[in-house]
Amino acid sequence: MTDFSRDVLGRYVCNSLDEALASTDAQAHPGARPFDVIVVGGGSFGAVVAAHLFNRDASRTRRVLVLEGGPFVLPEHVQNLPVLGLGVPGPTSIAQLRQQGQAGVPRNEVWGLPWHSPVPFTGLAYCVGGRSLYWGGWAPQPLPAELSATVWPKPVVDDLNGGQFAAASEQIGVDQTNDFIFGALQNALRRRLYDAVGQQPPLPGAAALGGLPNHPALPNGAATKAQLAHLLGLSSADVQGRTDKELTDELKLEAPLAVQARTRPGFFPNNKYSAVPLMIQAARTAWAESAGNDADKRLMIVPECHVLRLETRGSDVIGVQTSQGHIPVPSHGAVVIALGTIESTRLALDAFGGMPGTGPIGSGLMAHLRSNLTIRIPREALGPIAERELMAAALFLKGRSQGAEGRDRFFHLQITAAGLGARGADSEAELFKKLPDVDLFHRFKTASDTHVVLTLRGIGEMDPDNPANRVLLDTERDEYGVRRALVELSATAADDGLWGDMDACADAAALAFAGTHAYEVLDGRLKDRQVWRPVAAGQPPSTVVPADAHRDKLGTTHHEGGTLRLGGDSTTSVTDPDCRIHGTNNAYVAGPALFPRLGSPNPMLTGVALARRLAEHLTLDRRFQAPDGHQVLFDGTDLSSWRMAGAGRFLIVDGALQAAPGNDLGLLWCVRPTPADFSLRLQYRLTRPDDNSGVFVRFPDPDSKGYVNTAWVPVHFGFEAQIDDLARPDGAGIHGTGAIYGVGNQQYTPVPARPVGEWNDYEIQVRDQTYAVFLNGQQTTTWTNPDLARGLPSTPAVPSYVGLQAHSGRTSFRHIRINAL
Repeated sequence: MTDFSRDVLGRYVCNSLDEALASTDAQAHPGARPFDVIVVGGGSFGAVVAAHLFNRDASRTRRVLVLEGGPFVLPEHVQNLPVLGLGVPGPTSIAQLRQQGQAGVPRNEVWGLPWHSPVPFTGLAYCVGGRSLYWGGWAPQPLPAELSATVWPKPVVDDLNGGQFAAASEQIGVDQTNDFIFGALQNALRRRLYDAVGQQPPLPGAAALGGLPNHPALPNGAATKAQLAHLLGLSSADVQGRTDKELTDELKLEAPLAVQARTRPGFFPNNKYSAVPLMIQAARTAWAESAGNDADKRLMIVPECHVLRLETRGSDVIGVQTSQGHIPVPSHGAVVIALGTIESTRLALDAFGGMPGTGPIGSGLMAHLRSNLTIRIPREALGPIAERELMAAALFLKGRSQGAEGRDRFFHLQITAAGLGARGADSEAELFKKLPDVDLFHRFKTASDTHVVLTLRGIGEMDPDNPANRVLLDTERDEYGVRRALVELSATAADDGLWGDMDACADAAALAFAGTHAYEVLDGRLKDRQVWRPVAAGQPPSTVVPADAHRDKLGTTHHEGGTLRLGGDSTTSVTDPDCRIHGTNNAYVAGPALFPRLGSPNPMLTGVALARRLAEHLTLDRRFQAPDGHQVLFDGTDLSSWRMAGAGRFLIVDGALQAAPGNDLGLLWCVRPTPADFSLRLQYRLTRPDDNSGVFVRFPDPDSKGYVNTAWVPVHFGFEAQIDDLARPDGAGIHGTGAIYGVGNQQYTPVPARPVGEWNDYEIQVRDQTYAVFLNGQQTTTWTNPDLARGLPSTPAVPSYVGLQAHSGRTSFRHIRINAL
């Protein structure tokens, strides 16, 4: 709470570390469990691991704790919100920040730089969602050659291509065409680029479209001409005389943007992807499942919790030391390091740097080579376009460069364009915009677009094996007393060669867009301003402004990777194909630090796919299969055959049903009718000595008697095998565990139950009107029912059922199965 607003989102989504640790205290919360997966970092990829693990865990076995070093700031991507001014700051160094008096002060609220490097870096966004709140949205899928099995582990490649890429594409919104980018400008530029790629000679370095994978929006990899026209935003007249293959190849030039403009009916689209909505959804679902009881929450997010170090014993991580205190890691637990590449490496170096068999931690650092060529052409260069407003366009072109070593390296061009006036310079003037002001929207609609401004951003991969590129531990310690990282990053001669090929491709593409018209190129070499330089028709822009003048400095792309790379050999890799650090038993990694080769794509798609894969690896399947031939009534995950009656509820916890009683009697009953005679077997466990519950058998449909609280129907029309070690209210045997509750003339022999917290085997046999109960293999009672109106055998006309009681205490049940006798 501040003088300006109430922190509703932060309070509803996050917890303090004190709250999280208190939720694991079994003394205060009987049945409480520790967090067995601790995710270090709630940013782009840690959020995906946590949310996907939470959603996949059908048996609700895992409790997940997410530790984020910064606050909860925004609920979604900054470009899905009105303009706030929370942009990405420029690259800098710790030394420069100290000179400016800004060391230790967040830039633009959340941005910090925790490492030293001779190369300026922007740093990290310390907040829930991390840099996924700010990223550009371009998310192409790597080509098969970029995921070569000679570099990437084959099991990883098989999983990525076998479904993980498809799932990640759907999750972040790149599985469809960009239906938010359409119109005359998009169509004209796409066709111009398609013609240029197919001309003779083709654009230098451009990959042949016929050799690229089809666009993921194509159903089963193929489509009719009408479908292709629709995907391209073309009319039937526009595609006359063109083959299906030509249209299919042109579709490959659509920009792979992680922006969802359309989704399934009844849902609002997510717009530009960020990981924060995943976290919000998971956190609120965890709260709803638990009915507000923290001990039952399967996922908790702790912000402003900076992880200082991982504590190890042998090959195990046994604890996490944070700025707010210590968190134990249980013996069966796992820790996922999901910070940015450099911070993840720093944490790994500090924890495992001296541990045998952990691999070359910190070596092989990669980033992306990047150039930005911006030109301005007259609209006439694109031919006759009827629309006055040219709006926005976005295209994608894949390129290939063969270095002196004979190995293919890849790049791509991200092309954005906007129709503007004669003085316009922003090719994204109408791209990724949230316009709540109708007057501003109207201003765009009435603009006189005399020129088109295009930016051709080249993104190229760096050499993955440069020994000079690495992350080390620095001698200086940060404000938490932990050694900072020292980052060394430089381009090789091979990198410079690829950079030159990429710039040459952009040069040729710019000339193709300008056609036979004179145009202008943006010159940013002046210190205080940018200037448009005229270029004669038919001349490439590099004849006026050298290509290397458009190159960004290393460290500006936020695409660092490779320092904890995947592989089967611990001498050349740091993590195994399951993303576990070699030489450890329970330390895992998420994010681009895993990549053995970066390729040219933004690492978001591959990083999300790997994070989902890791979450699935960490998911424990508690699905029960009966070993004794009985029919399973509850397998640890599926409640579709069960209904709740009366007060309270039952939760699925670690593959078991746990009672959460309300203010009156409750009943969870199985809607499958029982056989006439049967053996019902299950296990139960108490959380306190005074827990009181039971198993009801042979009762009619609870809704058939007109009761207000239908949970009382089994009490009056069926029978209960009691669970109450205190035999309340009077200590009599007919009220104790293993008895048929409250009935006389039963042959009851008390059998001691196992201690609180241990599972007990329970069996109820019913033959004709004779009931027998067994506790841990020993018979406790047998009894013959004399009441012909109660406990009737199930028939097709009048079926009977079994159910579990919610009375008092958090009794758990599992391995529930039945067999006809």
